Amino acid sequence: MKGIEIKDISKSYKNVTALDHVSVTFAPGKIYGLLGRNGAGKSTLINLIANRIFPDAGDIFIDGLPAKENMHIHEKIFCMSETDLYDPDLKIKDHFKWISRFYDCFDIDQAFAIASRFGLDTNKKFKTLSKGYQSIFKLTAALALHVPYVIFDEPVLGLDANHRTLFYDLLLKDYETDERTMIIATHLIEEVSHIIEDVVLIDQGKVLLCENTEALLDMGYSVSGLSPEVDAYCADKHIIGFDELGGLKIAYILGEKTPLPKTGHLQISSMNLQKLFVKLTEKGGQPL
Repeated sequence: MKGIEIKDISKSYKNVTALDHVSVTFAPGKIYGLLGRNGAGKSTLINLIANRIFPDAGDIFIDGLPAKENMHIHEKIFCMSETDLYDPDLKIKDHFKWISRFYDCFDIDQAFAIASRFGLDTNKKFKTLSKGYQSIFKLTAALALHVPYVIFDEPVLGLDANHRTLFYDLLLKDYETDERTMIIATHLIEEVSHIIEDVVLIDQGKVLLCENTEALLDMGYSVSGLSPEVDAYCADKHIIGFDELGGLKIAYILGEKTPLPKTGHLQISSMNLQKLFVKLTEKGGQPL
């Protein structure tokens, strides 16, 4: 079977359960958003997929091959992460050369071209780069590695708005010419909402949902107005949260929209991905 299969994975650190019987599949040729609050288990899941740590229980398969300590998956997956795993005293151009030795699928010419687009000086040593340009180097390497599965863990950390936009543009262009699975773990949810096709939401070590982005947004909406009117409308609805200010109230609802009462002053609006994420996780969500 093609794709990344996570089967009943659990992982604990001393008395903390980071992942609790997690099962999820990342299908080939899609861009995923891997979302979750700090401490939800995202980084643990990423490190497990990348073979940097191993599960206490469960299995991970990449294109049907067991991922654990398996050199046959070396050219199948790459993870760009916040952790600095690169020699700080090595120049960027030399890092590119070393990556090309370890990965046959690394396009070193593309790497230099992307670095140029970002204004990354490849003659500089990694340790002399700002945090933003260290991130740019890492995402440049990831974009130039033509493996079937690429994980971007907080790829725009330290990047300004122009560089973030350039990254998203390059990612989409790369995806159009070389369709592969890309998993983006980020806190900047609204910035990637127009890019990601499917959302995997992790909360408290469990998968809260795995859903197509468009279908997920169609599941939710908000109603605003005077508190008594909002409460009356919401009496039989699946409410995932409220915002209140004075006598005004906004209710966030999952389910099919029903007509507003003809009397009163209620307003109905779509719910964006950021707000849906916040309301599902702020008090410990339940699977949908």
